Amino acid sequence: MTTNGPATVPATLKEQERAARRAEKARQKRVARDEAAERRRAAKSGFANVTNPRRSTLMTVLCAIFAVYCLFPFVYLVINATKTQADFTSTFGLGFGKSFALWDNIVTVFTYQDGVFGRWFLNTILYVVVGAGGATLLAIMGGYALAKFRFPGRKAVFAVIIGSISVPGIALAVPQFLLFAKLDLTNTPWAMIIPSLISPFGLYLMWIFSEQAVPTELLEAARVDGASEWRTFRTISLPLLAPGIVTTALFTIVATWNNYFLPLIMLQDKKWYPLTIGLNQWKDQASTAGGQAIQNLVITGSLITIIPLVIAFLCLQKYWQSGLAAGAVKE
Repeated sequence: MTTNGPATVPATLKEQERAARRAEKARQKRVARDEAAERRRAAKSGFANVTNPRRSTLMTVLCAIFAVYCLFPFVYLVINATKTQADFTSTFGLGFGKSFALWDNIVTVFTYQDGVFGRWFLNTILYVVVGAGGATLLAIMGGYALAKFRFPGRKAVFAVIIGSISVPGIALAVPQFLLFAKLDLTNTPWAMIIPSLISPFGLYLMWIFSEQAVPTELLEAARVDGASEWRTFRTISLPLLAPGIVTTALFTIVATWNNYFLPLIMLQDKKWYPLTIGLNQWKDQASTAGGQAIQNLVITGSLITIIPLVIAFLCLQKYWQSGLAAGAVKE
């Protein structure tokens, strides 16, 4: 036994190595078979395998159609913003006019009717900064408190938020008008700002995001070190909540910027109109007695209106994408 011992050990190790290699080859064969079967299944269904991506003609065609559908209105705006009123009515919608009048149209938009478009633009900025900014701030604080603190009635608050999300905003417009009329706040900026401060979806989004993005253990460690709740929220939680904050801000900004029905019933004074109501008034101007058709100015004004939103989305795109994907992967 003493003479065979040293020779037996290497032989045993070699057998184990051979067995491990055989097992690894068998595993690789199984993986290859599974991948081949998955590729065949994906080829039949028309979708690409997630772990083995490949080109899918069907998905390429569908994405191209969707891209054309989304970009078509923007291309239409860009092309027709370069036309004069005469070219707008006499040329093909997706073709350029006889003259390139983009700069002239922009200047006319900001000088027409004593520059009222500039006032509408500033009104929209005011409603977005105060209304959407306030809604984002309230959603951050409310969502964080609901996610990280336990108090009586928390489940009832959750039920109220879910119920508020399910109610369309247009259904509340008339009750809001009656309420603000009683308070004598109609035809004032407050009729636009106060309703914009409430964002049930933003509150719910920040609640869910705070649950996933801010570890409770980190907050407990900060409390043990003597940090106050405000300091913990400001120095620890806010940086972690940045993607969710940007996502909520974008949703509230777009909702306030594109709001149409609320200012339509709340505001009668032209000087407090946002861009949506002002441009619609210009569009309907030709149908009034003695009105002048200015479709070229409406198109140019619409193009100017969407530029700030496009810039905001492009600058905050990475935060917005990470905010939407938060919580999608289970660790």
